[in-house]
Amino acid sequence: MTTDTLRRDAGAPPPGESPASAQAPRPRLVVGMAAGQLGLFLALLTPILVSLQLKVQSIVPEDDQVTSLGIITMTGSVAAMLANPFFGRLSDRTAGRFGRRRPWLVLGMLGLLIGLMIIATASSVAVVAVGFVIASASANAALAAFVATVADNVPEHKRGRISGLLGIMQNLAPTAGTWIAKCFTDQMLLLFLVPSLIGILLVIGYVLVLPDRPLEHKPPREGFKAVLRTYWVSPRQHPDFAWAWLSRFLLTLANWMFTTFRLIYLQHEMRLTTAEATETLATGVLIYGLCVMSSAQAAGWLSDRCGRRKPFIAAAAVLFGVGMLILSRSDTVGLFYCAEIVLGLGFGTYLGVDLALVIDVLPDPKNPSKDLGIFNIAMSAPQIFAPALGALLISLGGGHNYSILLITSSLVCLGGALAILPVRKVR
Repeated sequence: MTTDTLRRDAGAPPPGESPASAQAPRPRLVVGMAAGQLGLFLALLTPILVSLQLKVQSIVPEDDQVTSLGIITMTGSVAAMLANPFFGRLSDRTAGRFGRRRPWLVLGMLGLLIGLMIIATASSVAVVAVGFVIASASANAALAAFVATVADNVPEHKRGRISGLLGIMQNLAPTAGTWIAKCFTDQMLLLFLVPSLIGILLVIGYVLVLPDRPLEHKPPREGFKAVLRTYWVSPRQHPDFAWAWLSRFLLTLANWMFTTFRLIYLQHEMRLTTAEATETLATGVLIYGLCVMSSAQAAGWLSDRCGRRKPFIAAAAVLFGVGMLILSRSDTVGLFYCAEIVLGLGFGTYLGVDLALVIDVLPDPKNPSKDLGIFNIAMSAPQIFAPALGALLISLGGGHNYSILLITSSLVCLGGALAILPVRKVR
């Protein structure tokens, strides 16, 4: 079967035709895309939400756990921030019979597995940090290629629905990962290995159905200045892209300021044991995930129907901020679950239209991976600052001041809502 035949079977546009003018992607491509998103984030988010925190607790004294976790996640976030656009550019320029995206999807997932194995067997914070750097960089190599496949194969009038579906999968991943982690809290190697292996299998399944036309000609070699340009899109020339980037940055910052310390928050504020906190977190993530899935699909569908993106982003940011305020007043597990509902509805609404909006304002739609990599810096860069900022806010007033952390997060969410308003190319 030829590459062009494979592309037609999957619903992808023929060479020279943009995705915006193409027919809707075939069901098997959509299913594969959803499975790939689930697999990628299952392998990546499970360590961040549960496994990494438990690993740090197993090798670090209690008084140093917050600081150590902040250092580890910060170094991994730096690696993610640098890796995403770099590998995105490599993906756009990869010439070979396997296509532009497939090689980086496979290699990225294998690198992620290696990094997680290093973490699982580490006996010091330094080795955990090295493993997390490898895992984060590799995952972002795969992520850069994956997001580009959406721009490559999904027409404009279907992007809201696909964005909503991928948002569901992204949040089903931590729900599934948390429940998997419950089974292996006393088996550190399996705690890291099982989610990553499941993720790899799902991504490989997507690779097998992905239409990925190879470049006809190998791109010319570029100098060091061209590599530096990988990390820059002019806000003056592309203001819509810049405002969309800022909005995602602020919303992601607010999210990670709390998520990084979610398990420890339950232990400190609710006075729960490690087992009780893990159980509560698993239930909370399940509630959160169900709300995300329902609101993401609804927002994506409504966005495509009405042809608008911005109102959904603004509403999502406000809801997320309200959820943070509820958390700041929570003193029972029941209130924690109520906050998870509001946060889930807000973040799901955001995910339902986020990817659709940014693809609509890409500076270079023909080579989307590099610019999408820059956009993904808005997701990875806050992970550098959020742990340090969160730890600083928590330390104010005696070391366990989570209220000021959550109130600050809600104000940052409001800034994210306001940042989307100046975007002109989409409504």
